[in-house]
Amino acid sequence: MKKIIISLIFLVLSVSFANAQWVQMSSPYGGNILSLTTSGTNTFAGTYGSGIYLSNNNGGNWTAVNSGLTNQYVYALSVSGTNIFAGTYGSGVFRSINNGGSWTAVITGLTNQYVNTLAVSGTNIFAGTYGGVFLSTNNGGSWTAVNTGLTDLTVYTLAASGANIFAGTYSGVFLSTNNGTSWTAVNSGLTNLSVLSLSSNGTNLFAGTYGGGVFLSTNNGGSWTAVNSGITNLYVWTITAGVTNIFAGTSYGIFLSTNNGGSWTAVNTGLTHQTVNVLAVNGINLFAGTLGGGVFLSANNGGSWTAVNSGLTNITVNTLAASGVTNIFAGTHGSGIFLTTNNGGDWTAVNNGLLNYYVYSLAASGTNTFAGTYGDGVFLSNNNGANWSAVNSGLTNYYVYALTVNGTNIFTGTYGGGVFVSGNNGGSWTAVNSGLTNQYIWALMVSGSNIFAATDGGGVFLSTNNGGSWTAVNSGLTNLYVWSLTVSGTNIFAGTDGGVFLSTNNGGSWTSVNSGLLYQYAYDLASSGTNIFAGTYAGGVYFSSNNGGNWVSKNQGFNYIPTIYSLLIANNYIFAGTDGQFIWRRSYTEIIGIKQISKLIPSSFSLQQNYPNPFNPSTNIRYDLPKNSFVKLVVFDLLGRELETLVNEKQSAGTYEATFNASQYNSGVYFYKLITDGYSETKRMLMIK
Repeated sequence: MKKIIISLIFLVLSVSFANAQWVQMSSPYGGNILSLTTSGTNTFAGTYGSGIYLSNNNGGNWTAVNSGLTNQYVYALSVSGTNIFAGTYGSGVFRSINNGGSWTAVITGLTNQYVNTLAVSGTNIFAGTYGGVFLSTNNGGSWTAVNTGLTDLTVYTLAASGANIFAGTYSGVFLSTNNGTSWTAVNSGLTNLSVLSLSSNGTNLFAGTYGGGVFLSTNNGGSWTAVNSGITNLYVWTITAGVTNIFAGTSYGIFLSTNNGGSWTAVNTGLTHQTVNVLAVNGINLFAGTLGGGVFLSANNGGSWTAVNSGLTNITVNTLAASGVTNIFAGTHGSGIFLTTNNGGDWTAVNNGLLNYYVYSLAASGTNTFAGTYGDGVFLSNNNGANWSAVNSGLTNYYVYALTVNGTNIFTGTYGGGVFVSGNNGGSWTAVNSGLTNQYIWALMVSGSNIFAATDGGGVFLSTNNGGSWTAVNSGLTNLYVWSLTVSGTNIFAGTDGGVFLSTNNGGSWTSVNSGLLYQYAYDLASSGTNIFAGTYAGGVYFSSNNGGNWVSKNQGFNYIPTIYSLLIANNYIFAGTDGQFIWRRSYTEIIGIKQISKLIPSSFSLQQNYPNPFNPSTNIRYDLPKNSFVKLVVFDLLGRELETLVNEKQSAGTYEATFNASQYNSGVYFYKLITDGYSETKRMLMIK
């Protein structure tokens, strides 16, 4: 008998804590690949937000290898003997001596740790950063700045050719013949100085530029000639030069030259994501790292490509939206739109007809779903994403960062073109910008008859007539870079570069509400009842149950604390769209402090006395549900004013516990009331500070 009781206790605790953290949803494969390198049979991929992945079977499958890697934004990878080096955005260089099994930071002397590129020349390791070039002669043990003569210290690419080291910057190419001791600009004939990539082939040096295509030098940069015949896109992110084949990765696909750039041919069959950040060769295999589509492999010199992404889960989610009872859409950075009908259990790409895979905003209106893209305007689906159609008539700015619905009207916020409204499901759009002095819109929100617009540097604007006119409402708003908005009753919250602000009078005045909010770039806000959530830059998720009076971090379960771009509360879950880690999910009742502490079915409804009592500042309230019920648990003051709604949702039968934090209230007597199916009960509690 005793053993059975212990087992039951363990079961109850397991139920209570199983969902007491974030859980990553099953992610589609792919994502944003920033760097690639090979070492023997191993291929390493550096990602934007998910660290480093390793494949030892030519991309057949990938495994994350991030032990010790404290920064997951890997812009550069390079091999020197048995050492693998990774350059990160903000944390310098890491080294692995066991094929990624573990990583160690090697940053002594590296005074700028934003590393764009790495190059190996013999025993010398060069790192190109936003602060110039650094040299290590002891496998990263220490670094020395080597920038004499380097007049542009933002170094995007490095290439070693014999005794020569070349650096590509936004001011052209620089050459060092003495291991970086001194540099000389070598730009004669280089008519585009924005050099993003360099690669050498014997005495030939190729430079890929931002908007000017490819240039060739046969005399170590002494002079350059444009070699772009056949290249239809001149934004060249990467070049790899083999013995006979030269490949150039651009914003729209890969081009091949077999005659040192004399002519180029597009080689994109099977390459479904054509923004190519990086190329790498391993024997007969050519790998392409793309923006949004992960890694592609060609074994026939680009004749055809196959996605090789199994296990590679690195997708950035910009926006989330719920439609109907079961549908949740995720708009991503380069991978299009995904749909789940089972709360994130699995996701399906729904991109048929979607011409732009950079989706920054989503909104649902009845059976219609709208998607705002980066550069191609608005797309509409009336069949749950099965197909999409562009709906841009009258839309003069196609960078759509915000969408919202107000009755039969759809509003879109653009970056630079202000706000547009459509009353016919996107059939036509009309600009509604009177009084809108800043037309760079990050977010739109409806509260009753009011529409709020959050802008990039102009604060918040309010319209009370469906966009007919706008008024700036920024009194007290000390940071005017507003990323996000949410409404909770009569309270309006704005997320900015300087934290969260609250207005209780429709923007008439704002107050900073940031106590406990340690990461104050609030990229997204979500609310349910009196509960407010903030998704932050590099700080994960924060929660406030008292209108921003104080915030607590809610990051249990994350592999590492991510940047949160989007939040959605739906179906008793809160979903978080991240920068590079796809989507995570957590029980809504658990995250706000409501725990189901037992699934054993009680015999009757009951509300228990809070404990501790008296309390300061938090107390717990336990209640029993004998059947599935809609539950409301409310806290009142002595005058009968409702202070907080702790629970307001349908819950399954069992025993629950809610936490009330009264840190913002005065000492005194308070009441809490449970209201459910045919039952209500009120009890008294006392706070003493």
